Amino acid sequence: MTHPSNPYTDHTARRALLDREAWLRQLPLIERDLVCLGEMPDLNRWLDQIRATGGCAHPIYLAGRTTTYDAASGEVLRNYTTATEPGGRLAIRCRNRRATRCPSCSREHSGDTFHLVRSGLIGGKGIPESVRTHPRLFVTLTAPSFGSVHRAGVCHPARNGRCEQGGYHGCGRTHSDTDPLIGQPLCADCYDYPGHILWNAAAPTLWKAFRDNLYHHVATRAGVSRTAVRRLIRISAAKVAEYQKRGAIHFHAVIRLDGPDGPTTPPPAWATADLLLETVRSAAAAVALAPPDSAAYGDTRLRFGTQLDAHALTNGDDGSDRITDGAVAAYVAKYTSKSVEAAGAVDRRIESLAEIQALHVTQHIRALIAPAWRLGGLPELEHLRLRVWAHMLGYRGHCLTKTRAYSTTYGQLRTARAEHARTMAGGRQLFTDWNDEVTTESVWRYVGSGYDTSAQTLIAAGIAEDLAMNRQVAREEGLRVGQPVAGGSDGT
Repeated sequence: MTHPSNPYTDHTARRALLDREAWLRQLPLIERDLVCLGEMPDLNRWLDQIRATGGCAHPIYLAGRTTTYDAASGEVLRNYTTATEPGGRLAIRCRNRRATRCPSCSREHSGDTFHLVRSGLIGGKGIPESVRTHPRLFVTLTAPSFGSVHRAGVCHPARNGRCEQGGYHGCGRTHSDTDPLIGQPLCADCYDYPGHILWNAAAPTLWKAFRDNLYHHVATRAGVSRTAVRRLIRISAAKVAEYQKRGAIHFHAVIRLDGPDGPTTPPPAWATADLLLETVRSAAAAVALAPPDSAAYGDTRLRFGTQLDAHALTNGDDGSDRITDGAVAAYVAKYTSKSVEAAGAVDRRIESLAEIQALHVTQHIRALIAPAWRLGGLPELEHLRLRVWAHMLGYRGHCLTKTRAYSTTYGQLRTARAEHARTMAGGRQLFTDWNDEVTTESVWRYVGSGYDTSAQTLIAAGIAEDLAMNRQVAREEGLRVGQPVAGGSDGT
């Protein structure tokens, strides 16, 4: 039996609903979204998810379940499903290393990079502490000149006359570090834009050639054969790629000499830091690769620039003024959160030549992206995939690479962090009756990414800012009492 509705109550409810909708329409969009977010029935659980991602700026959403069984009896020990989560989905980190895309995830990635590099210098994370005694260098390899550019400090002295293209030979001004002119060519017509792009594309190959050369030069210096040297030493390295203001790639690298079995074995007595320093310089200078088979570049061989910095590393406890291990790890970690935008370019792929003309970039960067697009259309350069990497100014390598034996891996660091989080949450005590005979069945699928409203984006940014502030306060407090706080990309 149904009861007739109360006309007065229905009218009042409809009137209230209409008044509320009219009130919402008068609000700015962000305030309207905040009101709707505040009325979400499972708001607290949504906030828990966003806190768990560290306030990720562009979370990935998954839907599915995970069920753990006892392998012997088939008893269900634990079952988790996203059916009860807000929107039937679970938010996880986007893990983007770029600070321009996600400050929260990039900071976590920088912290992982710090520990990855540092463990290869002082041990830890599965690497023996004896690596402290191995010869270690911090090396910077640069690109050659493609034309004169404005530089910080006193720029090129002004000289009489002009170049063949009508540009000036010098500048004569003093540029501050933030001057937008830094990195811009003195004469764009004289600048070798195709050579610049093709050098960036070849940079990973140049790095490999340098490492191969290093073995050869160490063998010559030690008086052993090239075959024998690889049975006596192992060269372990980690490098990060950085864009200079002019848009050229250069490499910062940590290079370590190990024994034949890697970090667990010491190198021979003749393998000293001085020998490594000498051979690094000669090996880099000897790199000379054949250019791509294209009339766009000519017959100029691909080389590193003449500016090469190499410094021996110290633990900081010998009273010397050499660069310390922690400083190098923090320096490398800082650059993993940056990308081509540091040179003023864009961090997204280019789809057409018309899009290049519409980019809000300097004329120099536009003059780099456009040749990359045009060169990418040449059949003989198709293997370089320059159109795909035009937004990266031709560079198609990873931001950070390392040799296998250098140190731990990002995957191992993430696994350790997840294990630590489970321990802190009491997960180990909760499932103490489990044994090794368990079976886990997982079914997951991707269902979306990003936030649905501007209010969600705003709240997530606030969570990320609060967490960053908490870390800063903890860091300052730790420094005040003389106890470093673990987890920061700078080692504190």
